Amino acid sequence: MSIDHYLELSGRVLVESARHPGCRRADAAVTAIATALSAGLPLLVCGNGGSASDAMHITGELVGRFLKERRALNCVCLASNTAVLTAWSNDYAFDTVFARQVEAYAKPGGVVLGLSTSGNSKNVIRAFESAHTHGMTTIALTGEGGGALAALSDILIDVPSRVTPQIQQVHLCLYHYICEQVEARLVADGRA
Repeated sequence: MSIDHYLELSGRVLVESARHPGCRRADAAVTAIATALSAGLPLLVCGNGGSASDAMHITGELVGRFLKERRALNCVCLASNTAVLTAWSNDYAFDTVFARQVEAYAKPGGVVLGLSTSGNSKNVIRAFESAHTHGMTTIALTGEGGGALAALSDILIDVPSRVTPQIQQVHLCLYHYICEQVEARLVADGRA
């Protein structure tokens, strides 16, 4: 495949995503996240592999800054503490490594944002179950249909593709949009 063809395919998925109802739910995610953060409640972010890197990226944008100078926001990446990930996974189960951290950081009214291209990552599913137990809102960024996370998501943002790299490319655009809008709202309201 040539670079021209690859970029055309990527562009096609972005255009389809712009029209897809699942991607339009990003605005609902902005509202939920901005509401929680403005009240000092946590945003907990998790994912595996490339989605773990995306979780760290999102957290970096919100704790640090995206486009505006502002205070730090209460955002924690559940995929970045190597000691917790390896200790808990070794002694208990990798399936519960994010749920355990949700238990540690949970606050009713906070948000858990999970990234899973298939929507079937067991540890993200368990994190969402724990989030509901603790009165937190769940937002999923997934591929088409949302997999098992669809039934556990208060807000499902699903990309109209089943090809992992294409889904991840759209996820990047979606979470950059979410970070930009959350930051803009909080700064405009004087809460950041």
